[in-house]
Amino acid sequence: MRGNHIICSAYAETAGKSFRAVNPATGQELAGDFYKAEVLDVENALKGATLAYQSYKELHKDLRAGFLRNIADEIFALGDQLINRASAESGLPEARLRGELGRTTGQLRLFADQIAEGSWVDAIIDTAQPDRQPLPRPDIRRMLVPLGPVVVFGASNFPLAFSVAGGDTASALAAGCPVIVKAHPAHLGTSALVGAAIVKAIEKSGVPKGVFSLLFDDGYTVGEQLVKHPYTKAVTFTGSFKGGSALISLAQERAEPIPVFAEMGSINPVILLPQAIANKPEELAQQCAASIALGAGQFCTNPGLLIAVNSPGLEKFKATLADKIRETPSATMLSPGIYANYNSRSAVMLKWDGVDLVAESRQLNDQLQNQSVARLVEVSATDFLSNKELHEEVFGPHSILVIAENMTELEDVIHSVNGQLTISLMAAPGELENYSALLNDLTGKTGRLILNGMPTGVEVCSAMQHGGPYPSTNDSRFTSVGTTAIHRFVRPVAWQDWEDALLPDALKAKNPLGIYRMVDQKLTNHGQ
Repeated sequence: MRGNHIICSAYAETAGKSFRAVNPATGQELAGDFYKAEVLDVENALKGATLAYQSYKELHKDLRAGFLRNIADEIFALGDQLINRASAESGLPEARLRGELGRTTGQLRLFADQIAEGSWVDAIIDTAQPDRQPLPRPDIRRMLVPLGPVVVFGASNFPLAFSVAGGDTASALAAGCPVIVKAHPAHLGTSALVGAAIVKAIEKSGVPKGVFSLLFDDGYTVGEQLVKHPYTKAVTFTGSFKGGSALISLAQERAEPIPVFAEMGSINPVILLPQAIANKPEELAQQCAASIALGAGQFCTNPGLLIAVNSPGLEKFKATLADKIRETPSATMLSPGIYANYNSRSAVMLKWDGVDLVAESRQLNDQLQNQSVARLVEVSATDFLSNKELHEEVFGPHSILVIAENMTELEDVIHSVNGQLTISLMAAPGELENYSALLNDLTGKTGRLILNGMPTGVEVCSAMQHGGPYPSTNDSRFTSVGTTAIHRFVRPVAWQDWEDALLPDALKAKNPLGIYRMVDQKLTNHGQ
């Protein structure tokens, strides 16, 4: 583990300011000095990435797939060293991190399979019709091509799966784009270990060295320089609304505006329909409690809003949920800053008129620092509708129960919330048949609708949509999880009346890649 920047797959000499990671559970500094990047480091990384882009984008799909598989192998080979360091830097338990390691390597291999198959480039061919009347049709062939260097910001809550070799990096590299990662300042050693694994994979695969750089910083300076640099063609970010909005503004102020794909928070409403809550209130309460407390509530899909109609079943649900929240043990939060923000946001909410504390954790581990306290508060639908402050995310194990007096009020609450990553519906068999208007409205509010399940847990697969209407993300057309995440880093180009030999392989008449293409309105993997 080295604390030097990795610039174009090589460790750079540095005389910059050094700093260390801190264990959030103990407050102790961890071994390893890391160095703040300078303007020249940013310049060299992006120059190298731009040069590498010219050859990397043309690399055969099988070679690029092999590169991603090699990254997965090298990260997996780090084993306990990586898990132990990630746990020390994040406070996350070993079991959670081993699962996250599997997700990280699994999504690299998933993207490798996708690009090896090759049809994702969406090749479309309309062959020439020289005899068409009144005008002949030219030969036009269209496909997706990579944008260029992508800047990836590591996330605080997923030190592996949304970090140096996480889904953003994997999908950008799969698309044919070099990547410059700005390491999260809380995960310095974890980032360095994964960065070294990527360097080994580059050496093993023989891809251009400029496809990867890793820069450290303990503030915002390097991130701002990366976004504003003219060679940067796209940016990814997972974090707060404030942080995402700042990056979006920087990108739009450039002489050449570029896309920023920012995931910025969500309260993920869980709608408890009357029949469902009447049938199994205790079971639903247990499911909600487990989801609220999972990972100290530090998931972007944490259920921060529960909505139900007042009823005897709701009282049973609330009583069981309160008991479970009280029994929830404290857990180390990701950083002192996140811990402080959680307590501040939670305290502010309790000061608003009509907001009452229902329950909070009683099992506090006072031997460790930055310990979460799970909380459940309640408010009437009327008070919720009149106070937009209650609609904001509280990042941590906190949820607000909104109690409506009837279904009309419940629907008004749903109408009032902003765009979400997820919305969950808890319904009895056949119950949804009575709420067709509500269901139609929900598709405009979220990227993923869940029936009788909790929002925590995001399956990495081709069908997953992890992105929703603003402000959960800034562009709901895309996902940051699953194979379609690759489409964030490409754009369409059409070739008109070109000689076959000069075309990209994906568009050549004989289809040398053997991929599926749309040829004259017919999907086929055969040549013309």
